[in-house]
Amino acid sequence: MKILMVSSEVVPYAKTGGLADVTGALPSAFKKLAHDVRIVMPKYKSIDFGKTKPHKVIEKTQIDIGGKKESCSIYEGEREDGVIFYWIENDNFFARKGLYGDKRGDYHDNAKRFAFFSLAAIEVIRKKLFSPDIIHINDWQTSFIPIYLKNNFANETFSKIPVLLTIHNISYQGIFKKDTLPEIALDQSLFTTEKLEFYDKINILKGGIVFSDYITTVSPTYASEIQTKDFGAGLDGILKTRENNLSGILNGIDYTLWSPETDGFIEYSFSKKALGGKLLNKSFLERKLNFEKDINKPLLGIISRLAEQKGIDIFTQILPELTDYDLQIVVLGKGDRVYEELLKDLAYKYPDKLKVRIGFDNELAHQIYAGCDMFLMPSRFEPCGLGQLIAFKYGTIPIVHRTGGLKDTVSQFSPDTLTGNGFVFDEFTPSSFLKAIKEALSIYKIGKKWKKLIKNCIELDFSWEISAEKYIQLYEKLVQG
Repeated sequence: MKILMVSSEVVPYAKTGGLADVTGALPSAFKKLAHDVRIVMPKYKSIDFGKTKPHKVIEKTQIDIGGKKESCSIYEGEREDGVIFYWIENDNFFARKGLYGDKRGDYHDNAKRFAFFSLAAIEVIRKKLFSPDIIHINDWQTSFIPIYLKNNFANETFSKIPVLLTIHNISYQGIFKKDTLPEIALDQSLFTTEKLEFYDKINILKGGIVFSDYITTVSPTYASEIQTKDFGAGLDGILKTRENNLSGILNGIDYTLWSPETDGFIEYSFSKKALGGKLLNKSFLERKLNFEKDINKPLLGIISRLAEQKGIDIFTQILPELTDYDLQIVVLGKGDRVYEELLKDLAYKYPDKLKVRIGFDNELAHQIYAGCDMFLMPSRFEPCGLGQLIAFKYGTIPIVHRTGGLKDTVSQFSPDTLTGNGFVFDEFTPSSFLKAIKEALSIYKIGKKWKKLIKNCIELDFSWEISAEKYIQLYEKLVQG
């Protein structure tokens, strides 16, 4: 198949979150399955192209947006895995330090920036750089595309190309004042409750949901959850109207990057058949973090954005009680200032039990996955979650809230049948989270059962090839009508 994927961020060129990981890895899996996949993204000032050598294929084409002409150049280049990229260059919109904003907040003209980007992505098709069978868009920044195709370009033959929208996190919707419509080349007739109107503003993700041919999200459970008031962030009603064209396909992970057998960031390789290296990595991590060296003492890890969505609030609430246990905890992440400061204070208060590293350190992240015994993910909601999938591969047992992709991937371990791959709590409360950790700590003391649990995890396969096959089946159905 010929697949055009459009995203505002893609690994390794630009990243703020999981969207970039997915749009970076999924096309690589398509390529391995012999499909022709191309990616369109903005040419941000901050991109480090590394070994990629982009060359200009379109010199200054004019795009009409809101009655004004904006020019763009289009660059083409090939990533190391053979996937072809098109970069949209416009210094007015994309030669900025941040992707979506700066320390003062979101850029004031984000609606126009990504409307322009979406029109430029359509230009890739109009200029016949690529003629796709399907267009796969991601989140609100590219949800302009089906709106434009079904309205502004309705009489063009390429407007019939099926569009699939993936929602990675429904909390981010692209909501703007209604008087923005003329600036982004959209007709006032679209300002209705059935189309773009959202509490007297316009909602671009809502438009993507309405005008795309199919909607996916990143786990089956999240696809159900976002159709409810608790998780739909105000879009549950419109999603219910599309329920026959909505499903969840679980994200995967790239085992070339995340495998204890080949990981260049960890000190000792290991596998299901040779687990000794895991204990050596634990010992190394204890030394690196200035913990007391004791491989018999449980070591718990968190790698997360430090925010309420990730359950950092309930973690900090149970921490004083957790410190009564003979264990050690490491937290790596950045996020809301209030949690950064609170965690630093707690680390100062409990220096023998808690180490906190604010920021993101890729090498340390790999070492935490490899060296910890347990991995904590108490998320309020979690569209998919990659942390638990990575933790599985390293034999680090996840303790999670039963929501979204965590519910789809983590099953409660039974000490009787020795089945399951982690520990799960249902009620989002500090007491329920603490109870799940206590269960894990009690099983940890039983060496044979813990070792079986580790092997249960390492044997799991969440490779991108599995997800890619499901997307291809869906693409084929859409192309066939």
